[in-house]
Parts: sequence; C-alpha cells; structure tokens
Amino acid sequence: MGAVDGIAEWTRAQQRVIELVAGLPAEQAERRVPACPDWRVRDLFAHMVGLSVDVADGDEPDDHNAAWTARQVERRRDHDLATLVAEWESVAEPLRAWMRVHGVRPLGDVIIHEQDLRGALGRPGAQHTDGLAAIRDRFAARFRDRVAELPPIALLGDRWQWATRGAPADAPVAVRAGDFDLARALVSRRSAAQLRAWTVRGDITDHLTGFATLGSLPDVDLTESEQDAGSTRE
Repeated sequence: MGAVDGIAEWTRAQQRVIELVAGLPAEQAERRVPACPDWRVRDLFAHMVGLSVDVADGDEPDDHNAAWTARQVERRRDHDLATLVAEWESVAEPLRAWMRVHGVRPLGDVIIHEQDLRGALGRPGAQHTDGLAAIRDRFAARFRDRVAELPPIALLGDRWQWATRGAPADAPVAVRAGDFDLARALVSRRSAAQLRAWTVRGDITDHLTGFATLGSLPDVDLTESEQDAGSTRE
C-alpha cells in the first residue's frame, strides 16, 4: 500500500457509500448493477455489509467464492437500506481492528463496489482517491503476473503511465485512456470492445484475458456517468 493509509481510505469510502445509499428511493435501490448484473443496488450493498461482518468474524475463504458472497446477500434479503447501513456502521470499528492486524484487503471490495454502485445510480465521483490508486496498483501487479509470458503492454493514462516490463514508450502494445478508466479496466470493469478501442499500438487480443482478474470481462461497455444511470446488463 506504500504511503497510503488503507484503513483511513476504507473509512472514507464507507462514508461515501453510506451517503450514496442512505434514503434511496425504492426504485433506485432495485436498479440492476451493470458491473454486477446478477445483483441490484440493494443486493450489492448487502454483500458489502456482509463481507465486512464475515471478515471481522474470521469467516473469509481464500477465493471469496460465489457461495460465500451469495450467503451474505441472502441472509439480508429482508433488510431495508437503513438496517443495512446500521449494521455496516456497527461493524466498522471491529473491521478496522481486524485490518490493523491482518492488512487492508477489505479496501479493494469497498473501492471497487463503490464505483459499481455509482455506475448503477448515475452518481459519478471519488475517481481519483488515494484508495483507488492503491487498488489500481495492487491489480496492476496481478495483471503483470497474468501476462508475464506475453510481449510488454503499456497503460497510458493522463498522469499515470505504466508497463508490464520496461519503459511504457517501448512496449509493443499500448492502451491509452483516462487514469480512472485504466484503473477500472484492471479490476475487470471495462469490456473487450472498450480495451480494443483504446489500443493505440499493437494488438491487444492476447492480453485481454489478463484483464479478467475478477471474472470474465463485461459483455457491454461500462462507464460510471450520469447518462448511464439505470442501464442494465442482462
């Protein structure tokens, strides 16, 4: 995490998410989340709360498998948003205590899913936080490992430039997009079509599976902007 205070960044992200969901009208709480198409906004928030509770309780499988996350949602099926907010607030300090001992892995969940929620609700924001940059760097390292046998690829942002090997200018494959889009691509939140459209040098085809760090790439283009509020991915 470098110089980033991961616990402070988790706390800030938690508060931003609470501000997003507190008092949401029922229609918005039932919007499907394009980045997590099996879930609606309320379901995704229930998972975020449930993950915090489970991790603080020591119930965390290595692979964060689908059955584990599904149980978090199902156990809270009848909870309204206010109840979920209260539960999350009650577990915040136990989870911070857990992170002081075990590290800040939960930061990734809240940072990634905050943006998933923003995409569903059409409420862009928090696109250049220290927490998001830390998660970007964490997943850039995973991406490097996944494509280690392939020719170097460079990710060229507005300010952030990075390559799997060597200098970004020398990489035979290069993708140019905004810093935030590249960060989202590294957590499997941009489609193959988007990555191809942003490729300014070489052929990205062989590298595409490397971006699927958190499951398959989305079938449709994803953004986190106001005009895309309420869009669905069936």
